[in-house]
Amino acid sequence: MSGFVSSMTIAELILVTCALMICATASAQYQQKGQGTGLQEISQTGQTGAGMGSTAGKSTAGLGQADGTGNPTLGGRRPLYRLNCSDVVTLSFTLSPEFDQTLTIQPDGYIMLRDAGAVFAQNLTLDELRLAVVKAYKGYLHDPQVAVALKDFQRPYFIAGGEVGRPGRYELRNDITVIEAVEIAGGFTHQAKHSQVVLFRRVNSDLFEAHVFNVKSMLKGKNLGEVAELRPGDLIFVPQNTVSKIEPFLTRPSLDMYVSPTQF
Repeated sequence: MSGFVSSMTIAELILVTCALMICATASAQYQQKGQGTGLQEISQTGQTGAGMGSTAGKSTAGLGQADGTGNPTLGGRRPLYRLNCSDVVTLSFTLSPEFDQTLTIQPDGYIMLRDAGAVFAQNLTLDELRLAVVKAYKGYLHDPQVAVALKDFQRPYFIAGGEVGRPGRYELRNDITVIEAVEIAGGFTHQAKHSQVVLFRRVNSDLFEAHVFNVKSMLKGKNLGEVAELRPGDLIFVPQNTVSKIEPFLTRPSLDMYVSPTQF
């Protein structure tokens, strides 16, 4: 009798075990299916997901990079300012104010740090220069904390030459046209050739392009839409008119008789 009971008990245990395994398998399949459906729904709604992360990253990168190299018209940031020779920067050390210093970038592109030697700074952003300064002072200071600020820099400019009232170099503070640049430089002289104002623009270190503007015709026809706007580094040159070239060789009566200055 006891053997029969034992055999029945073993059979029951086997049945119970099999039933539990079947239930566990079914539950796992149901949970897996539910999780898969949830992920699919999340992906379709545009929220986070393994398949959507790379796509969102590519979309964001297309609009503009965080380093300031993106296209501003597409939502990106404008390019960050990069340091040039003769720029002046200030270094402020939070925990070691005795190392605060104001430095000018030398013609070779380096700045000379106090007790830390030379660091190349040309064409770096302010944050890149800060990291370079931190690296240079790690051998002298424990956990150097420094802030870098731009104190002075080479401002955009244009040059006006030839027959203008005050030839020279002028700051380009905002968007101005060729005619406005001539007025800033003192206007035309009586010897100026208004019909051939030349704009020289640098293409690269060895090449300039030239554009000729008939300012006299533009002003007479009140058509200023064709006047170009200046860019940093542009050169405006106003040549001498023909009358002023031959004037030293003619007497005033003969000049007034044969030549009308208004035609130039």
